Amino acid sequence: MIRKGADCGIEYREHMRGGDGTVVITNFITGPDELCGKGRLFAKITLNPGCSIGYHVHEGDSELFYIMKGTAEYNDNGTVRTVTAGDITICPEGTGHGIANHTDEVVELTAVIVYK
Repeated sequence: MIRKGADCGIEYREHMRGGDGTVVITNFITGPDELCGKGRLFAKITLNPGCSIGYHVHEGDSELFYIMKGTAEYNDNGTVRTVTAGDITICPEGTGHGIANHTDEVVELTAVIVYK
């Protein structure tokens, strides 16, 4: 199967997880069945300047980010670190994270959520 980029669903989430601004989510899958029931998200997340995803804890799943473009501040279970294009973040089940774009450039990342 091939899904053209133009056929991917786009969501706009204001104040995602208590964050700032509107986060743009381009969903690459239509649901968990496309991940064989082993996850629920495979998407591109766009953080425009000033946007963020608020800190939250993952229960029953883990989330991975691959930073494709830009520079962001990543809250890694309470420790804030700078991430840039090419970096990978891993938030295991039972830990928390958040990410913020405090620059004037767009941040793009690929996100995957897999079940425990």
